[in-house]
Amino acid sequence: MKSVMTITVLLLMLHARGTAGTPTTGTRQMDWIRPSADGSHFIRGEEGARFIAWGFNYDHDADGRLIEDYWFDDWPAIVEDFHEMKALGANVIRVHLQLAKFMKSPAEPDSAALEQLSRLVRLAETAGLYLDITGLGCYHKKDVPEWYDNMGEAERWEVQAVFWEAVARVCAESPAVFCYDLMNEPILPGDKQKETEWLAGEFGGKYFVQRVTLDLGGRSREVVAAAWVARLAGAIRKHDSRHMITVGVIPWAHVFPGAKPLFYTEATSRHLDFVSVHFYPKKDGVAKALAVLEIYNIGKPLVIEEIFPLECDIEELDAFIEGSREIADGWIGFYWGKTIGEYAGDKASIGSAITRLWLEYFRDKTPEIRR
Repeated sequence: MKSVMTITVLLLMLHARGTAGTPTTGTRQMDWIRPSADGSHFIRGEEGARFIAWGFNYDHDADGRLIEDYWFDDWPAIVEDFHEMKALGANVIRVHLQLAKFMKSPAEPDSAALEQLSRLVRLAETAGLYLDITGLGCYHKKDVPEWYDNMGEAERWEVQAVFWEAVARVCAESPAVFCYDLMNEPILPGDKQKETEWLAGEFGGKYFVQRVTLDLGGRSREVVAAAWVARLAGAIRKHDSRHMITVGVIPWAHVFPGAKPLFYTEATSRHLDFVSVHFYPKKDGVAKALAVLEIYNIGKPLVIEEIFPLECDIEELDAFIEGSREIADGWIGFYWGKTIGEYAGDKASIGSAITRLWLEYFRDKTPEIRR
């Protein structure tokens, strides 16, 4: 048993292990989160107090397993992790759902997966955590169905719409859902090129980047991005008019100076409630990262949905967070199922040392962020 576990957490785990079913308001009363009247930041509840998102991407465990790989057989581990993330100070947890685990065929959602998603939402209610539900993942290429991989754009978008309709039906009534993120880091081909692969950019054995189309067919990239967002947002709104919608994007101007944000143009962002952008500041690159971030300051709430000291130290990461506080409404890092104490016990791994420092920073920063 992990050292941070307490009798209270154990009791909560035992309760949550038996709480499968349709989400309800749970044992903890949670406020609904929404944009402010002027659209500039998040507010919560009837009083409209400002809400700052501060949390973790819970995208895989310490062994690299995606949540659907173990949420049937090892549910207590997820319950334990949720309460550990809560104890560190998190209020938002970003989960990544794989399309292949939720669609048995192009038109048939998997009822068992949806039931388990319902269970996860109820766990979030019990723990007092909000969920950033990111969908359409194809992170494990081997799990992508051949029928999905062989589809054209229109068919593929239809499957994606069916996925989001099914998820929205499950989640619509729960205040514990912070938002729906349509897809992690979608990309489009260049103006004069055709692609053959839907997935791009293998990293650590996973494919986090996915193409929206393989061929622009004479359309502009902005037109395709806007049409795709409108299609999927419309699918969600058939069943859920209340929860926020976003798209987590790579800030390409960080790599290619002058690059414009495809998913946060006027036409595309009218379907989105807030901006989600992923930043990994580079060593000696805080000023540049902050300048790029300003491109996404479009009058909507802004969340840095992924952040981690991958290419900089903790001091520079803190400088970026502090420098972005004027325009950012949240920061979401990473938690991979191991506690600070467990990382401290792994003396041989540089990765463990970096992650331990990150978790310690997150814990210690929480009072300052949340006050």
